Amino acid sequence: MKGHREAELSTLRLLRAALKNRQIELLRELSDEDVLAIVRSQIKQIKDAIVSFEAGQRADLIEKAKAEIKVLEHYLPAPLSQEELVTIVRTALEAAGLSKKTDKGKAMGIAMKALAGRADGTQIKEVVETCLA
Repeated sequence: MKGHREAELSTLRLLRAALKNRQIELLRELSDEDVLAIVRSQIKQIKDAIVSFEAGQRADLIEKAKAEIKVLEHYLPAPLSQEELVTIVRTALEAAGLSKKTDKGKAMGIAMKALAGRADGTQIKEVVETCLA
């Protein structure tokens, strides 16, 4: 890559390797959902590494990891707004007839299916808890 964007280049190489490994694992071409899942898992791995870097007080590695996350997030679809998230979860829960706090497990399953990777699990959990309250 021209412009000496080494951090971006190394991040994309790692992503490409992860995609290739998954393709070999599955013995088929990857779908768009597969690719998005791999990008999300790469971001999650880097976020987990940031926690370790913070514990070790490694500011240089923290900055590098945050730059890698920015590069990878460029390849994800735009995140849903909080209002869109609440609307989708409420609609799914109403369709399933769930409204009690005791239905949290079922509600999470339904909400996760309705959102199908378009939102983070912790965000979905918070919205489900507020909808069931």
